[in-house]
Amino acid sequence: MFLAGNVLEGVAHVADWVLTLYMYVIIARALVSWVNPDPWNPIVQFLERATEPVLYPIRRRFGWAMGIDLSPIVAILIIIFLQYALVRSLFEMASRMH
Repeated sequence: MFLAGNVLEGVAHVADWVLTLYMYVIIARALVSWVNPDPWNPIVQFLERATEPVLYPIRRRFGWAMGIDLSPIVAILIIIFLQYALVRSLFEMASRMH
């Protein structure tokens, strides 16, 4: 059980880092969208390709509120929820296996 606990703890750390990194990518996309960027810029294209699969369904479901796209905020709140619910649960399960 000791090995399984360490593997589960490693998975929890990786999940936490991936979720945090993706949150920063969403924040970067939101900030870049404020300045009307060049759509042919490779960084802008990467940010759009990386975030659009998550933001589009949220945007379609919630729409625009008063002309403001709230999908990045909703996505960040979902990520924070996953970090608290999923990652902490994985850490808790790993600590019980030790």
